[in-house]
Amino acid sequence: MARDPWDWLGWASLPLLGLIWQGAAWAAGSRFLPGPLAVAAHLRFLAQEAHLYADFGQTLLRAGLGFAISLGLGCVLGLTLGRVRGLDRLFGPWVVVGMNLPAIVLAILCYIWLGLTDFALVLAVVLNKVPLVTATIAQGVRSFDPDYDELARAFRMSRGDRLRLIYLPQLTPHVLTAARSGLALVWKIVLVFEVLGSDGGVGFRISLFFQFFDMKGILAYSCAFVALIMALEYLILRPLEERLLAWQSDRT
Repeated sequence: MARDPWDWLGWASLPLLGLIWQGAAWAAGSRFLPGPLAVAAHLRFLAQEAHLYADFGQTLLRAGLGFAISLGLGCVLGLTLGRVRGLDRLFGPWVVVGMNLPAIVLAILCYIWLGLTDFALVLAVVLNKVPLVTATIAQGVRSFDPDYDELARAFRMSRGDRLRLIYLPQLTPHVLTAARSGLALVWKIVLVFEVLGSDGGVGFRISLFFQFFDMKGILAYSCAFVALIMALEYLILRPLEERLLAWQSDRT
């Protein structure tokens, strides 16, 4: 496959952002806008302290649990609502309500009902993201090609074979869409929930930096977190997506 001649622009975008940031820091001349070099030096200092790794570990665990549960439960519910019209009519409004209920409200309710615990935080993430995943998967199921159903009936396929050979290949693009959009939102939601009430994590540490107006600490943690998410995106998610959807390019 021929490479896009404009691919190099992707590699140049981050250094360009760094230059703009550094120029803005020089122009502002304020401690409230430190440059990338100062932030990098402060991050190196923070990396020598054990709490940085503990904070990232807690946040990743919470986000990973919330994401996995939301994706699994949302796929099951979406597949069910997409295939059974009666259930879709009955519970469709619930999905709409869940998609429009503010995440901050769910977090506050879970913290009040269950206390400031990891279980309450993960539950709030799941309640917030399951409706979005359910709606995406259900929409994908409704777009299934009916000719494949006739083929399955003609060959008298079992439910397991239908799921593996017919439903999953058609559903894969929608699952990946739900996974990428859901993961992007889960990180942000977990950090906000940690700011609201938590005894550790990236959001908890950023809230402490905020209390002392420590802009270097806030930006250092933020940049490290963004770098981690970008590594996950480019090293795991995109290669996985290309591999799973390779059959589509082969058809064309």
